[in-house]
Amino acid sequence: MYKLKIKRVYQAPDPEDGKRILVDRLWPRGVRKADAELDFWWKDAAPSPDLRKWFGHQPERFVEFSEKYQDELDRSPMATVYKEKTQEMLEKEPVTFLYAARDPVVNHAAVLKQWMEKN
Repeated sequence: MYKLKIKRVYQAPDPEDGKRILVDRLWPRGVRKADAELDFWWKDAAPSPDLRKWFGHQPERFVEFSEKYQDELDRSPMATVYKEKTQEMLEKEPVTFLYAARDPVVNHAAVLKQWMEKN
């Protein structure tokens, strides 16, 4: 089984990325769709607009944001589908979740990865 990774969408694609999946609800600024080299764009895997706006990438809110976002994922039928698809892909190749946030630790993709790995 391969590893699930996260990476900024602004970083150059790499063959070691395997399947490249954008997990942001909004398209990242300044990135042309052709340059992103995406396999999928899973908008519904991202936090709800209200939660995303509340969080605002403020590090002091990250713990509470993580809990709320994981609650959203637990209740989301699409998140369950994405989890199953991710597991299937990981049997064949690496999977990289792409995100636009600047902070490599305080971002929703890190929470999504953790949620996928624990479930």
